[in-house]
Amino acid sequence: MDFDALAADIAIEARLALAVSAEIKTLDKRIAVLYDQVDPARIVRSVPGVGTVGAPQIAGRLGDATRFANLAAVRSFAGLVPRQDNSGQADRAGGPTKAGDSCLREALFMAADHARKIDPTLAAHYHRLIVEEGKHHNSAVCTLAATLLTRIAACLRTGTHYQLRDTEGRPITEPEGRAIVAERYTIPAKTRTARRQVTAPTRQPRRNERAKKGVGERSEAPPVPQPA
Repeated sequence: MDFDALAADIAIEARLALAVSAEIKTLDKRIAVLYDQVDPARIVRSVPGVGTVGAPQIAGRLGDATRFANLAAVRSFAGLVPRQDNSGQADRAGGPTKAGDSCLREALFMAADHARKIDPTLAAHYHRLIVEEGKHHNSAVCTLAATLLTRIAACLRTGTHYQLRDTEGRPITEPEGRAIVAERYTIPAKTRTARRQVTAPTRQPRRNERAKKGVGERSEAPPVPQPA
């Protein structure tokens, strides 16, 4: 092995990594200044699980929360509303529409996954979805993301910071919230393993029957007569 060539390659990669790190630091400083202009009271930053990276992302993608008619419109903007199947044979709600801002949804999903470990109200909701309703982890976190977005928008519209509370409505601190979540809402390991299994989507029975009968399939065109 040519160790001199290897050392030269590693030196190039190190210089590139340092250059990227310097650009990230510059962008972080610029983002911090812009975030202070958009949210001077740092209301979004007060939400548990958001962090210094998620707060500018949510505030920037959401914009002015007062421009929405109601909180349902805020959830619809992010695509965190259930998809409705109102055909003649079915009337049920599916997964999120994902028709809104994907960058905002990503930030909310990550924030909700962290917030459920701090906020007892979100942890109780997550525990019920996983243990009692048998939801998959991603599905449960998407539900929490919609709840978290509603609370963020409500705080922005009223100009108040996020208040961490227990399930009985008493204000608590973040260490107290973590202790409550760990004591009451820990998911058993067996249940956690079972909920990680993702089942394949099942087709509607009517579609299967139509497929067996050949309904809806393209029929071959009759041969075109050729001249003698």
